[in-house]
Amino acid sequence: MIDLHCHILPGIDDGAKDLSESIEMARTAVKQGIRTIVSTPHHLNNQYENPKQIILEKTAELNRQLQEENIDVKIVPGQEVRIHGELLDGHKKGEIQPIHNSNYVLVEFPSNHVPRYANQLFYDMQLEGLIPIIVHPERNQQIVEQPDILYRMVEKGALTQVTAASICGDFGKKIKKITMQLIEANLTHFIASDAHNTKNRTFRMREAFDIIQKTYGNAMVYLFQENAANLIDGYHVYKEMPEKIKKKKLFGIF
Repeated sequence: MIDLHCHILPGIDDGAKDLSESIEMARTAVKQGIRTIVSTPHHLNNQYENPKQIILEKTAELNRQLQEENIDVKIVPGQEVRIHGELLDGHKKGEIQPIHNSNYVLVEFPSNHVPRYANQLFYDMQLEGLIPIIVHPERNQQIVEQPDILYRMVEKGALTQVTAASICGDFGKKIKKITMQLIEANLTHFIASDAHNTKNRTFRMREAFDIIQKTYGNAMVYLFQENAANLIDGYHVYKEMPEKIKKKKLFGIF
Protein backbone atom coordinates (compact mmCIF):
# COMPACT_ATOMS: atom_id res chain seq x y z
CA MET A 1 0.00 0.00 0.00
CA ILE A 2 0.87 3.65 -0.47
CA ASP A 3 0.08 6.26 2.18
CA LEU A 4 -0.23 9.70 0.59
CA HIS A 5 -0.54 11.77 3.77
CA CYS A 6 1.59 11.20 6.86
CA HIS A 7 3.33 13.38 9.44
CA ILE A 8 6.32 11.09 9.84
CA LEU A 9 9.21 13.58 9.56
CA PRO A 10 10.71 14.13 13.01
CA GLY A 11 10.41 17.35 14.96
CA ILE A 12 9.01 19.73 12.35
CA ASP A 13 5.26 19.79 13.05
CA ASP A 14 2.67 18.11 15.31
CA GLY A 15 3.59 14.65 13.99
CA ALA A 16 6.59 12.56 15.06
CA LYS A 17 8.37 14.35 17.90
CA ASP A 18 11.78 12.84 17.21
CA LEU A 19 13.61 10.25 15.13
CA SER A 20 12.70 7.35 17.41
CA GLU A 21 9.00 8.13 16.97
CA SER A 22 9.47 8.39 13.18
CA ILE A 23 11.07 4.92 13.18
CA GLU A 24 8.26 3.56 15.37
CA MET A 25 5.71 4.97 12.91
CA ALA A 26 7.57 3.38 9.99
CA ARG A 27 7.53 -0.03 11.70
CA THR A 28 3.79 0.31 12.35
CA ALA A 29 3.21 1.26 8.71
CA VAL A 30 5.04 -1.84 7.48
CA LYS A 31 2.82 -4.02 9.70
CA GLN A 32 -0.17 -2.40 7.99
CA GLY A 33 1.19 -3.37 4.58
CA ILE A 34 2.37 0.13 3.66
CA ARG A 35 5.56 0.27 1.58
CA THR A 36 5.57 3.90 0.42
CA ILE A 37 4.80 6.89 2.64
CA VAL A 38 4.50 10.49 1.49
CA SER A 39 5.90 12.81 4.15
CA THR A 40 3.47 15.71 4.39
CA PRO A 41 4.40 18.21 7.12
CA HIS A 42 2.14 21.19 7.70
CA HIS A 43 3.10 24.36 5.86
CA LEU A 44 1.81 27.85 6.67
CA ASN A 45 -1.02 26.72 8.95
CA ASN A 46 -0.36 29.63 11.37
CA GLN A 47 1.91 27.36 13.40
CA TYR A 48 4.47 25.66 11.15
CA GLU A 49 6.51 26.67 8.12
CA ASN A 50 8.07 23.80 6.18
CA PRO A 51 9.16 24.91 2.71
CA LYS A 52 10.23 22.45 0.04
CA GLN A 53 13.98 22.42 0.76
CA ILE A 54 13.54 21.49 4.42
CA ILE A 55 11.18 18.66 3.45
CA LEU A 56 13.60 17.28 0.86
CA GLU A 57 16.48 17.31 3.35
CA LYS A 58 14.47 15.75 6.19
CA THR A 59 12.99 13.09 3.88
CA ALA A 60 16.42 12.05 2.58
CA GLU A 61 17.76 11.93 6.14
CA LEU A 62 14.87 9.75 7.35
CA ASN A 63 15.27 7.36 4.41
CA ARG A 64 18.92 6.88 5.37
CA GLN A 65 17.95 6.08 8.95
CA LEU A 66 15.26 3.61 7.85
CA GLN A 67 17.77 1.82 5.61
CA GLU A 68 20.16 1.51 8.55
CA GLU A 69 17.32 0.01 10.60
CA ASN A 70 16.40 -2.35 7.72
CA ILE A 71 12.82 -1.10 7.67
CA ASP A 72 11.27 -1.84 4.29
CA VAL A 73 9.42 1.39 3.62
CA LYS A 74 10.29 4.29 1.32
CA ILE A 75 9.56 7.92 2.21
CA VAL A 76 8.85 10.36 -0.62
CA PRO A 77 8.39 14.12 -0.22
CA GLY A 78 5.09 15.95 -0.06
CA GLN A 79 3.54 18.78 1.94
CA GLU A 80 0.20 19.68 3.53
CA VAL A 81 -0.27 23.31 2.55
CA ARG A 82 -2.84 25.42 4.36
CA ILE A 83 -4.81 27.29 1.73
CA HIS A 84 -3.67 30.90 1.38
CA GLY A 85 -3.92 33.54 -1.30
CA GLU A 86 -0.18 33.54 -2.09
CA LEU A 87 0.07 29.77 -2.66
CA LEU A 88 1.03 30.16 -6.31
CA ASP A 89 3.65 32.77 -5.41
CA GLY A 90 5.11 30.21 -3.01
CA HIS A 91 5.18 27.66 -5.81
CA LYS A 92 7.05 30.07 -8.09
CA LYS A 93 9.57 30.74 -5.29
CA GLY A 94 10.20 27.00 -4.91
CA GLU A 95 8.57 26.69 -1.47
CA ILE A 96 5.69 24.35 -2.39
CA GLN A 97 6.38 20.60 -2.53
CA PRO A 98 3.91 18.63 -4.66
CA ILE A 99 3.66 14.91 -3.91
CA HIS A 100 6.86 13.19 -5.08
CA ASN A 101 7.65 14.38 -8.63
CA SER A 102 4.03 15.02 -9.57
CA ASN A 103 1.87 18.12 -10.04
CA TYR A 104 -0.50 17.14 -7.22
CA VAL A 105 -0.53 19.41 -4.14
CA LEU A 106 -2.23 18.55 -0.83
CA VAL A 107 -4.28 21.57 0.26
CA GLU A 108 -5.83 21.94 3.71
CA PHE A 109 -8.83 24.13 4.56
CA PRO A 110 -9.41 25.66 8.00
CA SER A 111 -11.52 23.23 10.04
CA ASN A 112 -14.65 25.38 10.24
CA HIS A 113 -15.05 26.98 6.80
CA VAL A 114 -14.00 27.09 3.14
CA PRO A 115 -12.38 30.40 2.12
CA ARG A 116 -14.34 32.31 -0.52
CA TYR A 117 -11.32 32.53 -2.82
CA ALA A 118 -10.77 28.75 -2.92
CA ASN A 119 -12.50 28.21 -6.28
CA GLN A 120 -10.49 30.97 -7.97
CA LEU A 121 -7.24 29.71 -6.45
CA PHE A 122 -7.92 26.15 -7.63
CA TYR A 123 -8.70 27.47 -11.12
CA ASP A 124 -5.44 29.44 -11.16
CA MET A 125 -3.49 26.43 -9.85
CA GLN A 126 -4.80 24.27 -12.67
CA LEU A 127 -3.84 26.93 -15.22
CA GLU A 128 -0.29 26.60 -13.84
CA GLY A 129 -0.44 22.82 -14.19
CA LEU A 130 -0.98 22.09 -10.48
CA ILE A 131 -3.80 19.83 -9.33
CA PRO A 132 -5.19 20.54 -5.85
CA ILE A 133 -6.04 17.60 -3.59
CA ILE A 134 -8.31 18.77 -0.77
CA VAL A 135 -7.33 16.85 2.38
CA HIS A 136 -9.88 15.50 4.88
CA PRO A 137 -12.90 17.43 3.52
CA GLU A 138 -15.08 15.24 5.75
CA ARG A 139 -13.68 17.07 8.78
CA ASN A 140 -14.52 20.57 7.49
CA GLN A 141 -17.61 21.92 9.23
CA GLN A 142 -18.92 23.91 6.25
CA ILE A 143 -18.50 20.98 3.84
CA VAL A 144 -20.30 18.63 6.26
CA GLU A 145 -23.21 21.08 6.37
CA GLN A 146 -23.08 22.07 2.67
CA PRO A 147 -21.52 19.20 0.66
CA ASP A 148 -22.46 20.92 -2.62
CA ILE A 149 -19.45 23.20 -1.99
CA LEU A 150 -17.18 20.18 -2.43
CA TYR A 151 -19.21 18.87 -5.37
CA ARG A 152 -18.62 22.10 -7.30
CA MET A 153 -14.87 21.97 -6.62
CA VAL A 154 -14.56 18.34 -7.73
CA GLU A 155 -16.69 19.09 -10.79
CA LYS A 156 -14.15 21.79 -11.71
CA GLY A 157 -11.12 19.51 -11.40
CA ALA A 158 -10.09 19.40 -7.74
CA LEU A 159 -9.44 16.01 -6.16
CA THR A 160 -9.97 15.00 -2.54
CA GLN A 161 -8.45 12.66 0.05
CA VAL A 162 -10.35 11.28 3.03
CA THR A 163 -8.73 9.98 6.20
CA ALA A 164 -8.66 6.26 7.02
CA ALA A 165 -9.58 6.97 10.64
CA SER A 166 -12.74 8.79 9.48
CA ILE A 167 -13.88 5.61 7.71
CA CYS A 168 -13.20 3.67 10.93
CA GLY A 169 -15.37 6.05 12.96
CA ASP A 170 -12.52 7.42 15.07
CA PHE A 171 -13.80 11.00 14.69
CA GLY A 172 -17.40 10.03 15.48
CA LYS A 173 -20.50 8.75 13.69
CA LYS A 174 -21.31 12.01 11.89
CA ILE A 175 -17.89 12.23 10.25
CA LYS A 176 -17.95 8.53 9.36
CA LYS A 177 -21.36 9.02 7.72
CA ILE A 178 -20.28 11.99 5.58
CA THR A 179 -17.08 10.14 4.62
CA MET A 180 -19.07 7.18 3.31
CA GLN A 181 -21.40 9.58 1.48
CA LEU A 182 -18.41 11.23 -0.21
CA ILE A 183 -17.18 7.81 -1.34
CA GLU A 184 -20.63 6.83 -2.67
CA ALA A 185 -21.00 10.15 -4.54
CA ASN A 186 -17.56 9.85 -6.23
CA LEU A 187 -16.45 12.95 -4.35
CA THR A 188 -13.19 11.49 -3.09
CA HIS A 189 -10.30 9.85 -4.89
CA PHE A 190 -7.78 8.80 -2.24
CA ILE A 191 -7.68 7.26 1.23
CA ALA A 192 -4.66 8.12 3.39
CA SER A 193 -3.74 7.85 7.04
CA ASP A 194 -2.92 11.44 8.09
CA ALA A 195 -1.00 9.60 10.83
CA HIS A 196 0.75 11.76 13.41
CA ASN A 197 1.95 9.05 15.82
CA THR A 198 1.35 5.40 16.76
CA LYS A 199 -1.13 6.08 19.55
CA ASN A 200 -4.18 8.29 19.06
CA ARG A 201 -3.48 9.35 15.44
CA THR A 202 -2.12 6.19 13.85
CA PHE A 203 -2.43 4.65 10.38
CA ARG A 204 -5.71 2.66 10.32
CA MET A 205 -5.26 1.98 6.59
CA ARG A 206 -5.81 -1.78 6.72
CA GLU A 207 -8.91 -1.37 8.89
CA ALA A 208 -10.32 1.31 6.57
CA PHE A 209 -9.83 -0.82 3.47
CA ASP A 210 -11.46 -3.78 5.23
CA ILE A 211 -14.54 -1.59 5.77
CA ILE A 212 -14.46 -0.42 2.14
CA GLN A 213 -14.18 -4.02 0.93
CA LYS A 214 -17.08 -5.22 3.09
CA THR A 215 -19.28 -2.23 2.21
CA TYR A 216 -18.52 -1.68 -1.49
CA GLY A 217 -16.51 -4.69 -2.68
CA ASN A 218 -13.01 -5.26 -4.00
CA ALA A 219 -13.43 -2.97 -7.02
CA MET A 220 -13.62 0.10 -4.78
CA VAL A 221 -10.53 -1.02 -2.84
CA TYR A 222 -8.60 -1.44 -6.10
CA LEU A 223 -9.77 1.98 -7.33
CA PHE A 224 -8.38 3.81 -4.31
CA GLN A 225 -5.14 1.82 -4.24
CA GLU A 226 -4.58 2.21 -7.99
CA ASN A 227 -5.16 5.96 -7.74
CA ALA A 228 -2.48 6.25 -5.07
CA ALA A 229 -0.05 4.24 -7.22
CA ASN A 230 -0.90 6.27 -10.33
CA LEU A 231 -0.27 9.52 -8.47
CA ILE A 232 3.15 8.38 -7.24
CA ASP A 233 4.07 7.08 -10.72
CA GLY A 234 2.92 10.26 -12.46
CA TYR A 235 -0.05 8.73 -14.27
CA HIS A 236 -3.59 10.06 -14.52
CA VAL A 237 -5.90 9.49 -11.58
CA TYR A 238 -9.14 7.63 -12.26
CA LYS A 239 -12.25 9.73 -11.61
CA GLU A 240 -15.90 8.72 -11.73
CA MET A 241 -18.51 11.40 -12.47
CA PRO A 242 -19.17 13.27 -9.20
CA GLU A 243 -22.70 13.28 -7.83
CA LYS A 244 -24.46 15.56 -5.39
CA ILE A 245 -25.09 14.15 -1.93
CA LYS A 246 -28.85 13.92 -1.60
CA LYS A 247 -30.28 15.38 1.57
CA LYS A 248 -32.85 13.15 3.29
CA LYS A 249 -36.38 14.50 2.86
CA LEU A 250 -37.93 15.62 6.14
CA PHE A 251 -40.90 13.32 6.90
CA GLY A 252 -41.28 12.79 3.16
CA ILE A 253 -43.47 15.90 2.71
CA PHE A 254 -41.09 18.19 0.78
